[in-house]
Amino acid sequence: VFEYSETKTLEELFYPPYDLSDFSWDSINRTLNHTSLTAEFTGIPATDPSGSFSNGSVAFRVTAYEASGRDRPLPSLLHTANSSKVEFVLAGVAPRGNGSRFALEVATVEETGVAQKLRSARSIDDEYTPTIFEMLSLVAESQNDSSTLSFLQWKATAYGSRSPRREDSIQCRSRGLQAANWTLPTSSIVHAYFGEGIGSTYTVSAINISFGGEDGKVYQEKRYLSWSALLGFGQPPEDTFSPLVISIMAVALGTPMAMLLVGSCVVLLAQRKRYSEYEPIN
Repeated sequence: VFEYSETKTLEELFYPPYDLSDFSWDSINRTLNHTSLTAEFTGIPATDPSGSFSNGSVAFRVTAYEASGRDRPLPSLLHTANSSKVEFVLAGVAPRGNGSRFALEVATVEETGVAQKLRSARSIDDEYTPTIFEMLSLVAESQNDSSTLSFLQWKATAYGSRSPRREDSIQCRSRGLQAANWTLPTSSIVHAYFGEGIGSTYTVSAINISFGGEDGKVYQEKRYLSWSALLGFGQPPEDTFSPLVISIMAVALGTPMAMLLVGSCVVLLAQRKRYSEYEPIN
């Protein structure tokens, strides 16, 4: 997790990053819910010389799904049974500068023959996420047949409230996908799963996702930030126009067309009637 702010010369000033591998994490047993299929990982730095985490923490909330549907809380992500939601939460952490903004570095590990691509899709339909028109997907594609193997999908927004509303929206930006030129901690779960092939048999890529407006005041005021993403296998879900939106569009576009058609017919009928100033002579 990075924290940075802009100087008067518009340069970005970065503070020492928060390495999550150095955090102390609570036991998952007290947050694991077998009924709702949810769990929460909460952690604080092992050492906190700045005191930023005296009343704060970083958390990752995980939700699994048994069927397709849509989340109720914003950003109301559309999900399938082959996907899970991961929510990054920064709560109560004191900023180290005026107008500080935060960024999360997300790393991906893929086997040889798999390529990562970042897709951006825009839509005029903001029915489920008001004022947010962009959906981003980080997909893993096979280089042989270009089939999508897995994905990480998110809306271009974060929220500054535990019960997010439209006015709690926080700007979210993605800063491109790059090959990672750093080594992962030897004790990480990545090494436990992939073994010693990291960097040779497997490739590591990373993307930075930043949160905050131009002045970073949203987090300063509320001291809360949550960002949700969908993680799954196969093609990422695609939003389509709902019957309600289709009906509204039909009325909005159909009414002017109907009025234009009726008006044209009236004008044509009026032109066919010819009038004269002279009365017919018997």
